[in-house]
Amino acid sequence: MPFQAPTLADLNLAYTWPVASLALGATILLLVDLFVPKDRKHITAWLAVAGLAVSFVLNLGAYNVVDEAYFGMFNIDPFSAFLNIVVLLAAFISVLISIDYVKRTGLERGEYYALILFTTSGIMLMGHANDLVVVFVALELLSIPLYILAALRYPDPKSEESGMKYLVLGAFASAFFVFGAALIYGATGTTGFPQIFASIENGIVSANGSETLLLIGTALVLVGLGFKVAAVPFHMWTPDVYEGAPTPVTAFMSVGAKVGGFAALLRIMIVALPTLAIGGSEVATWQTTVALLAAATLILGNVVAIVQTNIKRLLAYSSIAHAGYILMAVAAAGTTGMADQAAQSALIYMMAYMFTNLGAFAVALAIERDDGTGTEMDRFVGLSRSKPVLAAIMAVFMLSLTGIPLTAGFMGKWLVFQATLESGLTWLAIIGVLTSVVSAYYYVGIIVRMYLQDGEGDPAVGATPYVNWAVYLTFAGTIILGIFPALMLNLATPIAIALVP
Repeated sequence: MPFQAPTLADLNLAYTWPVASLALGATILLLVDLFVPKDRKHITAWLAVAGLAVSFVLNLGAYNVVDEAYFGMFNIDPFSAFLNIVVLLAAFISVLISIDYVKRTGLERGEYYALILFTTSGIMLMGHANDLVVVFVALELLSIPLYILAALRYPDPKSEESGMKYLVLGAFASAFFVFGAALIYGATGTTGFPQIFASIENGIVSANGSETLLLIGTALVLVGLGFKVAAVPFHMWTPDVYEGAPTPVTAFMSVGAKVGGFAALLRIMIVALPTLAIGGSEVATWQTTVALLAAATLILGNVVAIVQTNIKRLLAYSSIAHAGYILMAVAAAGTTGMADQAAQSALIYMMAYMFTNLGAFAVALAIERDDGTGTEMDRFVGLSRSKPVLAAIMAVFMLSLTGIPLTAGFMGKWLVFQATLESGLTWLAIIGVLTSVVSAYYYVGIIVRMYLQDGEGDPAVGATPYVNWAVYLTFAGTIILGIFPALMLNLATPIAIALVP
């Protein structure tokens, strides 16, 4: 039979435009920037914001659509639409805090904003992926711009180290993922998530005696994505990369890379592998492994954060710890009937984390010096005297990261703990609660420095109007979603990605 090229109707491109428009916009931005004068690169920044706005509007238009494109390799549903909202808002806030930062630090290069758009489109593609091949393409589109952005402060040795570590370890993680995907293909004969599910459900894997191959492949995929979300023991790159990279890049990386990694992890575990169970168990075989990874991530991230003296390294270990909380939801999805609730709780947690963590990084950026120094914890001493509004907002961010009521962080943790308990993982929920108590020590420690220790306070030269707007926006998101959680809950309610009830 002769080859027939697919028609536009076959590809169903209409609902791929939120991702495609952003990638296309990034490509056009690279060309347009050639004609933007060096002293007016803020024009490139606002063009990037325009690209994000177009993608955001297109995504809202497709929020309640459930469809497929590219022969089922690209999924359109509320799950991906919710993730798109999170990452597009994160990208917008990151651009906002970058405009003055790159100017005052001498990093004002037009490709900076195009790289942010490219990595954002990669993260969005991770959420839409319905095939292991698409996940790999998205993973590279997500990662490669971040490798470049992490080393953007060249020739600063810390920035060079940041980019090199991220590149080398990221390449290893990608290799693990590809090898795992190959083994899953060998065991099931397919790379599509619904088809993998059908191979397991229909007993094809058992009939071929490929269970071991499938388990090894699943473990390797978990390693590859575990690196991307900074889960223990694949977390060692995180503090050095976060400290060395330019702060707006670190802020975006702390949210964007995590959202992309968990998007793929949730899709694979819930859609492709929910019935991967041994001996007729009611829980997936991978649940215990993911739960143990979550526990280790919670314990190490929160305990090691206590001894940090640099705010970027503290937020790096905090980011590791928060990956543990989201992993709790992933583990909960392994219990029959809990997948959709667990996915909803993970997505709400990521939205709450996005506002709170970006806000904390924006405040850290405000006190940072032009040469990248000045991110020591002692710089917060007396900040309530020199910048009372900034200090008060930073205190709210710290309380939200702890999980105090009336903040977005509390709702995220509440829902994750609820899903974990209902899935039967009581021991993991207890670890989550105890480590939240531990986290209060170092989060409240920043508040103590700002309000209770003597000092004149930092002048916060980086608190420019754009940075202040970003701080106010993230503060508003943290408080509004904490007081009115129904806003997040209503967005997450339509999400249902599990193929089994």
